[in-house]
Amino acid sequence: MCQLLGMNSRLPASLTLSFTGFAQRGGCTDHHADGWGIAFFESEGNLPGKAARYFVDKESAATSPIAHMLRSYPIKSHNVVAHVRKATVGAVSLENCHPFVRELWGRYWVFAHNGDLKDFAPHLHGSFRPVGTTDSELAFCWMMQEMNKSHAGVPSEVELTHTLRDLAQRIAKHGTFNFLLSNGQALWAHASTKLHYVIRQHPFTEVQLKDEDLSVDLSQLNSPDDRQVIVVTEPLTANEHWVPMATGELQVFIDGQPLAARP
Repeated sequence: MCQLLGMNSRLPASLTLSFTGFAQRGGCTDHHADGWGIAFFESEGNLPGKAARYFVDKESAATSPIAHMLRSYPIKSHNVVAHVRKATVGAVSLENCHPFVRELWGRYWVFAHNGDLKDFAPHLHGSFRPVGTTDSELAFCWMMQEMNKSHAGVPSEVELTHTLRDLAQRIAKHGTFNFLLSNGQALWAHASTKLHYVIRQHPFTEVQLKDEDLSVDLSQLNSPDDRQVIVVTEPLTANEHWVPMATGELQVFIDGQPLAARP
């Protein structure tokens, strides 16, 4: 199956360290070599932006020149969603690479999925249509359609989380539905089988990547005001406290922490 990587940050931050290890799973330290993609929401000063900078490639992340460029060119963002693909439904092609991007309520939304859905054939009657042939993009389009139907105006993160929890439960009846979703303001993460997160904040420590022989002192890269949540299928580092998400759990992260932890 595929693997997911997401970041939600209090202040604009780079995902270079995590993406360096994650990209190796796209054909080097793991077999997810059927394409990859990443979306960064551009920051407007220190505030989350509406627009997303978006890269996909049907080459493996471990060998893609675009992935190599991103490992050496830090893009700072409040919210990032990345994906490395092991194709199960849909051909190895550009249109089937995650994350997928759509507009709703005047903002871009990005979505990436890990898992397989069986006998999932929802009726699409709105403006959200798949471009590729994956069950993942079909699920995303249906979710966007139902979110739009459920709310007359722009909902709060709490209201939207209730809607997404219901939609995720309905889709998960058809198989494995681990996903990341972001609108640039928040990051939603849903676990069916396997998803972990870690909160990085002051005092920052040195971390050791699992997929590369590399250690980095995070205190040299962050200020005391920084705080990030990293969400990933399998933990990226060997010496941090990664929290496993339970089956059916949906978390929403804002300002580098779970919504429930906000004052």
